[in-house]
Amino acid sequence: MSSWRNLVLRIGENCSEYGGNTDYKDHLETCFGVVRRELLHSSDDILSFLLQCAEQLPHKIPLYATLVGLLNLENEDFVRNIVERIHANLQAALDVGNCNRIRVLMRFLTVLMCSKVLLPSSLIVLFETLLSSAATTVDDEKGNSSWQACADFYITCILSCLPWGGAELVEQVPEDIDRVLVGIQAYMSIRRHVSDTGCCTFEYADERNQGDVQKDFLEDLWGRIQDLSNKGWKADSVPRPHLSFEPQLVSAKSHDFGSLNCPEQPKPPAEVTGITYGIQKHEAELKYPPRMRSLNIFPSSKTEDLQPIDRFVVEEYLLDVLLFLNGCRKECASSMAGLPVSFRYEYLMCETIFSQILLLPQPPFKPIYYTLVIMDLCKALPGAFPSVVAGAVRALFDKIADLDMECRTRLILWFSHHLSNFQFIWPWEEWSYVLDLPKWAPQRVFVQEVLEREVRLSYWDKIKQSVESAPALEGLLPPKGTPNFRYGAEDGDHTEHSLSAELNGMVKDRLTSREIISWIESRIIPEQGLDVTLRVVVQTLLNIGSKSFTHLITVIERYGQVIARICSDQEKQVALLSEVSSFWKNNAQMTAIAIDRLMGYRLVSNLAIVRWVFLPENVEQFHVSDRPWEVLRNAISKTSNRITDLRKEISVLKKNVVSASEAASKAQSDLEDAKSKLTLTLVDGEPVLAENPVKMKRLQSNVNKTKESEVSFRESLEAKEALFARAAGEIEELFIFLYKNFLKVLAGPLRDTEGTLHPFPEADEMSIDEEDSPAAEVDNADERPQKSHPNGKEPRNEYNVGEKEQWCLSTLGYVKALTRQYSSEIWSHIEKLEAEVLIEDVHPLIRKAVYSGLRRPTDGF
Repeated sequence: MSSWRNLVLRIGENCSEYGGNTDYKDHLETCFGVVRRELLHSSDDILSFLLQCAEQLPHKIPLYATLVGLLNLENEDFVRNIVERIHANLQAALDVGNCNRIRVLMRFLTVLMCSKVLLPSSLIVLFETLLSSAATTVDDEKGNSSWQACADFYITCILSCLPWGGAELVEQVPEDIDRVLVGIQAYMSIRRHVSDTGCCTFEYADERNQGDVQKDFLEDLWGRIQDLSNKGWKADSVPRPHLSFEPQLVSAKSHDFGSLNCPEQPKPPAEVTGITYGIQKHEAELKYPPRMRSLNIFPSSKTEDLQPIDRFVVEEYLLDVLLFLNGCRKECASSMAGLPVSFRYEYLMCETIFSQILLLPQPPFKPIYYTLVIMDLCKALPGAFPSVVAGAVRALFDKIADLDMECRTRLILWFSHHLSNFQFIWPWEEWSYVLDLPKWAPQRVFVQEVLEREVRLSYWDKIKQSVESAPALEGLLPPKGTPNFRYGAEDGDHTEHSLSAELNGMVKDRLTSREIISWIESRIIPEQGLDVTLRVVVQTLLNIGSKSFTHLITVIERYGQVIARICSDQEKQVALLSEVSSFWKNNAQMTAIAIDRLMGYRLVSNLAIVRWVFLPENVEQFHVSDRPWEVLRNAISKTSNRITDLRKEISVLKKNVVSASEAASKAQSDLEDAKSKLTLTLVDGEPVLAENPVKMKRLQSNVNKTKESEVSFRESLEAKEALFARAAGEIEELFIFLYKNFLKVLAGPLRDTEGTLHPFPEADEMSIDEEDSPAAEVDNADERPQKSHPNGKEPRNEYNVGEKEQWCLSTLGYVKALTRQYSSEIWSHIEKLEAEVLIEDVHPLIRKAVYSGLRRPTDGF
């Protein structure tokens, strides 16, 4: 990398604001001197690289803006080109709805204004353009309030710029910025409060704090900006390097930015109903995801010195680093640990990362990314961050009963993976009391599921050794994952043992599927019947494939036809799944893998899997094990992914058809143009029109090829659209069948628990004094709390929610989680779902769970 590129990329990293020990003024002057010299022969490269750095390292934007301000003193044309490029990039981002780019470019423009590069009036015009669009959107007469997500995003962009430039705007254009703030206040008065329904990490937080209406993200941010205004627009978390160069910068020429156009939002439906409004609202939130407030995991004493606006700014820094440095985890951890702030923020950093892990409906990146970042931060800050993470785990564990079911699953997966990177070391004795709780208590289930996932990541004996400090917890370890082969011992039906041994020998002799099917049809089915045949064949083939995942795949591929022959209908497929579950009853992971592979090879249908999940023996595990839910999630995901893949393929084919059609039209036009320009030649002394046979042959050949290509693409498109229509019908049938089963199994328990279904134990049993919680004690030298439990009380040995109530709460939680996860597909079939399933006599708690998952209020609006 050339020296100027390295200087621009690493700008400020050795400065005190970014964790170094040098003065940023000297660093900026050095960088400016080198870049100024390079402008003579690398101006285009510098422009592109500088903008790329500002967009992808936004926590350094004040430094980049100051550098541009210094360059503006020397080369106004170069900086004018920068402003024009930003204008083009921002307009393009607005047109397609690229939220992160819009937000970051607006911040860059704000800081450029502070460095005298941009006219303050231009920034005000930009703010008012977004404000006008937002106000129009939420206007009931002129706009489309179902697209409020877009309007809220525009207002968020304006407000999030003010910590970086509010002081300069108030100083230079006080009346203009007051007008903008008054407009925002007017907008806040007419917009609808955004409820966290369906996307609240702690499900019953509102019920614990009845009467306390929590602000949504925009309301909270507006309150922070008002607080910042009252304090003179001073934010300690925003570096202001331009102030050191203010005597020079004031003499620079500020540039005009020009106007921008906000895209028009879709028109409201002709008939506004709960469904039409909900569908458009869902589309808007997919394009402009509403921001959720970060979790407050730790007691306020840990961040009490932090001003409200500083918390927001640091969160923005952290989220930007996580977003733009996701391809380089080491660089990401390093940047997160060296933000330009003068106060400690380990607790806020931990809360922000966990807010992303538990973000609903889904985090921006796969959970593994956050696992790696936390691991690297623990290594980069060994004296501080590990204890903070441990405190967060303890705090979340204490509130696990309130945690959304999907968030519980994510926390289990993260925690088990995290421990696997640190030799599975954890003070399990702190949680040994969970054995005294009922088997359905959420804390006990959490520990049980974490241990099960750890076994998957290691081996049983290693995990047993890791809980030596709390030997009683060995009772929560899963069984050793050995197969439960029905014909492994001599006891039992001798005939079935003999048939299994014979089939095993045939497989070892590599007989073909056809030969084995012939043997089954001539020997086993006539004498033993189809049920015994299924049991013998499935148990034997699973045993042969039990050595490893590869063995299992090989057996399914080689003898899938045998399984298909004896499991030709849905009832037999359910029996097949029961045999798989019985064979791998000691290994939940292999159960899920085997069923997933069987579905992948189309040996079992998704409807058969749903039927199997809702068998009584699985239904009774809904509240104590993730085993049936894992299988169900895999089945729905496989079906949903097929729809998604087909949509992408159809989109590509449509573009190919358009391109091929244009190419065919052009080829035909070229041919006709050539024919119209035939040259004159003499034949027997008479002038006649003549053509160039080689050229005409080539043009005709091109016409034929392009037409064939167009026809081929159209045929492929028709085939894919037919597959999509069939797949859409299948997924509609799947969801209808799934929700009917939920209604069937929930009806009785909900009726039995009517009036006693409480989402949490009594307050005096579960109350936690934040000041004395384990999270407040994680600064101990040994990184463990001195007390094993909140308030210094003895470990809780009671859980006041009965088993039937807990079963209902867990099942309803999964209904909401599954609905939320596949909401895009469900909205496509919502009319049929409401007509056939969510009818009037459906229990209100079931309706509430489904509507919450869809983020649709129960009253439809």
